[in-house]
Amino acid sequence: MSKTQLKLMAALAALVLLVVAVFGVLAERSLRERELARLANSLEERSALVLELARGAPLHPGRMAELDAIADRAGAAARARVTLIGPDGTVVADSDVTPERLPGVVNHAGRPEVREALAGGVGRSARRSETVGRRLFYLAVPVGGGAGGVVRLAVDLSDLEAAVAELRGELLAAGAVGLVAALALSYALAWFTTRPLRQMRRVAASIAGGELDHRMPRRSGDELGDISGAIDRMAEQLRQHVAEATGEKERLQAVLNAMVEGVLVVDAKGGILMANARLREFYGVPGEVEGRTALEAIRDAELDEVLAEATRTDEAVSRAVSVARPVARTLRIQAVRFPSGRAPRMGTVAVFHDVTELARLEKVRRDFIANASHELRTPLAAIRGFTETLLQNGGLAPADRRSYLEIIDRHSRRLGHLVGDLLELSRIESGEASLELAAVDAAALAQSLIGDSRPSYAEKGLEVSVDASGASVAWADPRAVEQILGNLLDNAVKYTQSGGRIAVKIEGEDGRVRIGVSDNGIGIPGSDLARIFERFYRVDKARSRELGGTGLGLSIVKHLVQRLGGEISVESELGKGSTFWFTLPVPLEIRESAPR
Repeated sequence: MSKTQLKLMAALAALVLLVVAVFGVLAERSLRERELARLANSLEERSALVLELARGAPLHPGRMAELDAIADRAGAAARARVTLIGPDGTVVADSDVTPERLPGVVNHAGRPEVREALAGGVGRSARRSETVGRRLFYLAVPVGGGAGGVVRLAVDLSDLEAAVAELRGELLAAGAVGLVAALALSYALAWFTTRPLRQMRRVAASIAGGELDHRMPRRSGDELGDISGAIDRMAEQLRQHVAEATGEKERLQAVLNAMVEGVLVVDAKGGILMANARLREFYGVPGEVEGRTALEAIRDAELDEVLAEATRTDEAVSRAVSVARPVARTLRIQAVRFPSGRAPRMGTVAVFHDVTELARLEKVRRDFIANASHELRTPLAAIRGFTETLLQNGGLAPADRRSYLEIIDRHSRRLGHLVGDLLELSRIESGEASLELAAVDAAALAQSLIGDSRPSYAEKGLEVSVDASGASVAWADPRAVEQILGNLLDNAVKYTQSGGRIAVKIEGEDGRVRIGVSDNGIGIPGSDLARIFERFYRVDKARSRELGGTGLGLSIVKHLVQRLGGEISVESELGKGSTFWFTLPVPLEIRESAPR
C-alpha cells in the first residue's frame, strides 16, 4: 500500500471521526436539554399539587413533624423528592430525609434554584446532591401567601444519564460502522485515484533507469491525464536526445579510434575522461583507463609534467618525449587546456603524434650530410694539397710529379664514383630511373658476371659457385639485376679473405625468385645489421676506404630491389660470413602455369 493511499484513507477516516464526534456532542447536548426541559415542565405541573398540600402550613422549624408528613405525602403524590425550605433557607422538611437528620442539613439559601425562588422566580438546577449523594434535577417555586418559603421538587437524573449513555453507545457503534465503511471506501477510492500515480511512478522509474521506451498505458481527461501526456512527451524527447548523444558519442569514438594520433582528455582534477585506442597502443596500456589519473594509468612522468604545464597557461604546450615500451617511439605531445581565457578550467586535451619515423629520417639526414661531407672532404683535400704542391714547386722530379698526378687522378676518380653513385641513388629514389622489365634468367646472369670477374677471383684464390634450384627466371630490369648482383658480389670479394668461398643461390618459391649471395668472410656485427643499408654506413670504415668502396653500394641495391617489387635482407655472424637475400617477381605466365 502506497503512502498516498494511506494518507487518503487517514484523511477520510479522520473526517468520519470528526463528523461522528461533532454530531454526537450536538445530539447528546440536544437530548440532555430536551429531557431537562421536559422534566422542568413536568415538575412545574407537579409543584402545583405540592403547593396545594402545603397551603396554610407555615414553613417553620418548630413544625417539622407536621411538615415532614406533608412532604412525604406530597413526594408520594408528585413521584419526586419534595423539600420544604423556610424563608431563611432552613430545610424544614424533606421526603428523602428523616426528621432526625434534618438538623444536620446545611442551610439551602445559597443553592442556585433556592436563591432564585426566594427572589420570586422559578429556580432550576441539575447537580449532585450533597445530602442524598445522587445527581438530581431541582425545581424550586416560591410559596405564596403570608407563610413565605420555597417548595423544591427533585427527580433522579439516572434515567436521563442512562438515555444519554445509550445514545452515546449508539453513536459510537454508528461511528465504528461508518469508520469501517469509510476505510473500505477510502481504500477503494485511493486505489483507483492513485492508480495513475503508480503508473507514473513505474514509468518514471523505468525512464530514470534508462528504459526510455516505456509509456503511460492510458490517459484520462483530468489533470493526471495532462501529467501523463507530459511524461510521455518528456520520455520521447529524452529518448531522442539520448539517441542523438549516443550517436554523436559513437561517431566521436569512431573518429578518435580511427585517428593515427593518440588523444587524451583529462578533467580539472587530472582524471582521464577519454583515451583513444591509439594512445593506449603507444603506451601499451591494456583495457579502459577512464576515471584514473594519467600518471596512474600511463606512468609517464614527462607526460604528467606536460599536462601540469598546460593547466598553467592558455598557450599550447608542445614537447617531444621518448617511450621505451612496448615499442621504442618518439612522440610529439601538444596539450592545451579547455576552455581557454578566464573561464574556469574544465580539463586538458593532449594530442600525441608518432614522430618516430620523422626522427629517424632526421637522424639519417644528419648522418648523410656528415658522412657525405666527410667522404668528399678527404679526396678534395688530397687533390687540393697535391695540386698546390705541383703548382708551387716546379722543380719536382718527374717521378714525384707522376706520383702526385696519380694520387690526384685516383682521388678525382673516387670523387667521380661518389658523385655518380649519389646521382644514381637519387634517380632511383625519385623514380626518374626508368626500368625496362623483361624476363631475366638470374642464374645465367650470375654465371656471366662471375665469368667476367674470374681473374679477380683467381687473384685472391676465391672459390665462386652458382647453385640454382627451381625456376630462376624473374620479371625485372636486366640492367638493374646486373647492378644488384654486381654490387653484392663485389662486396663479397672485398670482405672475404684469400682462399674463401662465395656462393650464389637461386631458388624459385611461391611465385618469386629468391637470390642469395653468401660468403665466409669477416661477417657483420649484430649491432650493425639494422643500419647496413644506410647511405655511407660502413662497419669497418678504414678497411672500406682502402678497398675503394663509396659506402653507397648497398643503399643502391636496397632501392633497386624495392623498385623491382622485391625484398632484401641480410644474415650474418661475425667472423663466419654473411648472406644477402633478395627476391624478384616471376613473369605472369610462369606464375599461372605453376602447380597449385
